[in-house]
Amino acid sequence: MAMIDDARIDEIVARVLERLGAGATPAPARPASGGDGGRRASNIPRGTLGVYADADEAARAARRGFEANERTPVATRIRMVENMRRAVLANNEALSRFAVEETGLGRYEDKLAKNRLVAEKTPGPEILRPVAYTGDDGLMLTERAPYGVLLAVTPTTNPTETILCNAIGMVAGGNAVVFNVHPSAAQVCNWCVHLLNEAILAAGGPRDCVVSVERPTIDSANLLMKHPLVRIVVVTGGPAVVKAAMASGKKTIGAGPGNPPAVVDETADLAKAAEAIVRGASLDNNIVCIAEKEILAVDSIASELVRQLQRNKALLLDARQTKELEKVVLEGDHVAKDWVGKDAGLIAAQIGLTGHGHDLRILLCEVDEQHPFVQHELLMPVIPLVRCKSATDAIAMAVRVEHGFHHTATMHSTNIDHMAAMARVCNCSIFVKNDASHAGLGLGGEGYTSFTIASPTGEGLTTAVHFTRERRCTLKEAFRFV
Repeated sequence: MAMIDDARIDEIVARVLERLGAGATPAPARPASGGDGGRRASNIPRGTLGVYADADEAARAARRGFEANERTPVATRIRMVENMRRAVLANNEALSRFAVEETGLGRYEDKLAKNRLVAEKTPGPEILRPVAYTGDDGLMLTERAPYGVLLAVTPTTNPTETILCNAIGMVAGGNAVVFNVHPSAAQVCNWCVHLLNEAILAAGGPRDCVVSVERPTIDSANLLMKHPLVRIVVVTGGPAVVKAAMASGKKTIGAGPGNPPAVVDETADLAKAAEAIVRGASLDNNIVCIAEKEILAVDSIASELVRQLQRNKALLLDARQTKELEKVVLEGDHVAKDWVGKDAGLIAAQIGLTGHGHDLRILLCEVDEQHPFVQHELLMPVIPLVRCKSATDAIAMAVRVEHGFHHTATMHSTNIDHMAAMARVCNCSIFVKNDASHAGLGLGGEGYTSFTIASPTGEGLTTAVHFTRERRCTLKEAFRFV
């Protein structure tokens, strides 16, 4: 009797799941090895579908996945993407819990919101619209075509969110993707890749449109960046990894760091501004790149703004406490990684401010422009406030402290001239007026979402459009019916 290989078994299981109906995948009982040298966070399932031990093997599998996806009917791709959305929504609680458990970063309830946002508002195949021109000289048709195999390097801050966001856009465009994720989030990301493969197979799609390296490293990332089967490198991370990607010789889409300022002028509704700033700056304990990192307030309203911030679960530190906090969250000229993404109450306890639980959202301190809390992207719920003489001074300071990343900025004002001036001079991929920064991601604001915001290379909020190439077909003197 012929033996059935693992691939066929996986396919049969997927078909059975399809007949039974979509639902949460039960967590396997067997232990898994993550990207942490053999240790694994408890209870995180092991991803197997689409997960490869070797980077070259992953790239070759993705090439097979691309060749199959390129031939897949658009109607099937639409079903694939819808199943991918449903798979994450069905497993959102587990994915969010495991992400916090493995990485030690952020807030479970905020990861729930972020995963839901990506599942519901990431554009799929519908954004790839053909364009046609007709005239005396015939017909011209432009459509979006796949590149092939894409490499996606993803961060520990938004692990499953970036996996789903990139996977939807890349698969919708007919591509395949190899994920080299942050090692600190490898287990949950590999399980997410597994879930997406189940979803794609259940929709009648091909295997290995979405694959990952089981134990990702810098070496595996470098190998994939230069791999002959990889056409585009898509990086979501810090300046070092973006620089490495841009040196790969491949087309690169780089989503780099930010240091988003929040300017509050003398015309702002201070109660609304304070509530929005705390909501934005504390999202997932400030590890999201678009989150407010410093407040630049016009001096005439700064004291009242501070009072309003305190009414919204912000704890104001005095000068001595701020000095003590510096010793905890800074290591020389660098941010202490041990406190990135940790709860504000836990950080406060390190300087003797105990009794503050999970409900405390941010730690607030008044400093000057040159303070490290202003100059560095802390990625933790610590937000400095700087007093400025005027709105003009605040906008100029915002440009300086954003460091030319052109990532995200926010402003609270009812002065149209002030808002227009700041939008123009900050020149950011995202500019939000009179709301929390995450409104610019579509979380509480209009528009689609993306967790790969490519400011260094200029694409902004990336979608399937950016993961496809334009192809034109021209037909002379035919098919015109007017």
